[in-house]
Amino acid sequence: MKKLLIASDIHGSAYYMEALMTRIEAEAPDRILLLGDLLYHGPRNDLPKDYAPKQVIPQLNSLKDRLMCVRGNCDGEVDQMVLNFPIMADYIALDLGGRMVFATHGHHFNENDPLPHCPGDILLCGHTHIPAWQEMEDFLYLNPGSTSIPKNGSCPSYMIWENGTFTWKDVTDGSVYHTLTLD
Repeated sequence: MKKLLIASDIHGSAYYMEALMTRIEAEAPDRILLLGDLLYHGPRNDLPKDYAPKQVIPQLNSLKDRLMCVRGNCDGEVDQMVLNFPIMADYIALDLGGRMVFATHGHHFNENDPLPHCPGDILLCGHTHIPAWQEMEDFLYLNPGSTSIPKNGSCPSYMIWENGTFTWKDVTDGSVYHTLTLD
């Protein structure tokens, strides 16, 4: 895999899903990794802009051949019934450029309670809606932020992994706001 687009926490926003679809077309990633909370906004969040899960479903289904997904705390079996790709995994393990990456939503496994790992591995989570890049004691914690309900003053965002570099971008215009190149 040469290029991976990573996004999380769409929460049924037709507006931000359309923005993400534009970014996917422009970025042309080999694969797309979604870190959960695809359709439902959850009881702790305000409704995202243009909340319309029924409009988001066909957009997501159109990407099914390139998608890898994990289950978020707002995703349920009813969501799996309308989506044509698996969303119920708790985590996915990927080798990106020789580094093991554990991708999960973040409500079960997170920077304070990581999956079993080896020193130097990467824990990639969504859930908090806050972009992050933090060296922990023996692993790297990364978070793309939220596509539709950003928190702590962050912008609606996604990430790209390409050639050993993670790049955080604004989903509305594709502008870069942080990069991290792995050793």
